[in-house]
Amino acid sequence: MVGQRCYERSLSLYLILSCTTIFLVCNALISKPTAFASHKLSHSAYTTTCLSSIVDESMDLSQIEIPENTDEEKEFFARTAQLCKERNLPLQKVKNARDLSSVRNSPIKPGRVYRIGRVSDATTDDLKILFGDIGVKTLVDLRSPTELKDDPTLEREEVFENFTDMVFYEQKQLVKELGPDEKRMEKKSKRDRVKDAVKDAGRGTKDVMIGFVDNFFGSEEDEQDMEEDEDCIDCMEATALLEESARRKNRKERHFASIMNELKYVRGTLSKLRKRDIAKTIIKSPTTIVSKSARENIKKPFLDEINGGGLPMLNDLLLRYGAPGIKYVLDLVSDVNRHPVAFYCTAGKDRTGVIAAIILALLGTEDDAIVEDYSLSANVYAEMNDHKAMVGALSQRSLDAKTFLGAPPHVMEDTLKNIRNDYGSVEEYLDFIGFDEKSRDRLKYALTEDRIL
Repeated sequence: MVGQRCYERSLSLYLILSCTTIFLVCNALISKPTAFASHKLSHSAYTTTCLSSIVDESMDLSQIEIPENTDEEKEFFARTAQLCKERNLPLQKVKNARDLSSVRNSPIKPGRVYRIGRVSDATTDDLKILFGDIGVKTLVDLRSPTELKDDPTLEREEVFENFTDMVFYEQKQLVKELGPDEKRMEKKSKRDRVKDAVKDAGRGTKDVMIGFVDNFFGSEEDEQDMEEDEDCIDCMEATALLEESARRKNRKERHFASIMNELKYVRGTLSKLRKRDIAKTIIKSPTTIVSKSARENIKKPFLDEINGGGLPMLNDLLLRYGAPGIKYVLDLVSDVNRHPVAFYCTAGKDRTGVIAAIILALLGTEDDAIVEDYSLSANVYAEMNDHKAMVGALSQRSLDAKTFLGAPPHVMEDTLKNIRNDYGSVEEYLDFIGFDEKSRDRLKYALTEDRIL
């Protein structure tokens, strides 16, 4: 028994050292922008934010080949491009922006809720449309803290000067209203994570690996602690926002509600791998720390899981791990005092697309119309200036660019099917995240009923 324990502890300690190679995989999962001469990777929706890695700065972008489209794909892109012209707002820099009332057979009244790309890219003319013509009162930023830290336009005064910032902390279900001089992101020191990882070395294989990820990159609790005071001074319960909504009805608000971050994605991917596959891969590669070929070998099960699961797997992780943030966004959308609401990530494709799909499905929109709306995001990456850099970043880490930069119909078809298979129905999924029948009725009224403004 003692010998067995000693063996397990030795193996666990070895796994921690070998898990350093997961650092390489996580580099392919965690957003870190890299300059390529005059190019810079953008933080595109959570797929590329999580999947674009630190790439070789010497990479020659002129040598990057964009995957060629089949005739069927070309026809698909042409069809979606035409629908985008018909439905998208005529904005110059804010991508993928449209009223959810524009979806085919949508019961939503015009001017109440919008899905858009990153709003801080807006031109002066874009701002006139968004805040003048439309009169957007509430912005909801779905991006992760990592993305926010690396966004130089986060506090762009021309865009946000008239907005009060509100931060949602999912661990304690609290909301903090920031003062005029407070910034969303404040850099704070981190503890020695490797020391904490070794401390827990006696656990099982998968637990050790997840523990290593938590301790090296920070646990979910640590990520929250980086942004909030220990006692969250002047915070309110998230449920109180609706109760005191009338007090805030005449002001503009920007809400930060991260619904998916890099840590959740890494842990979610690890949770899908079988423990024996993880152990077998590591034990077969005892030279991982010094051997490049061994490092490539150990990454294979992770990359296979990611490429094989594709966007439907990411959406599945989003629905599970992003549940508190999704409920928070739905509460905001259901508040008539906050309309018009616009929610966004970067390109407005995946995180934004999932929330749009949930809202539309709840209101009875047909699946094929929801899928069509999601597919309108297909062109958004191809139109970005750094598209070639993103393709290169993904390809360099053996990640399929077509898989993660596109918006093919089957992704949303699979996502809607998975919701019903895993939870029973959209309504039962919403019960799972705490958005109950009373909340759903409030959302339906807010978006579909005529009312005097």
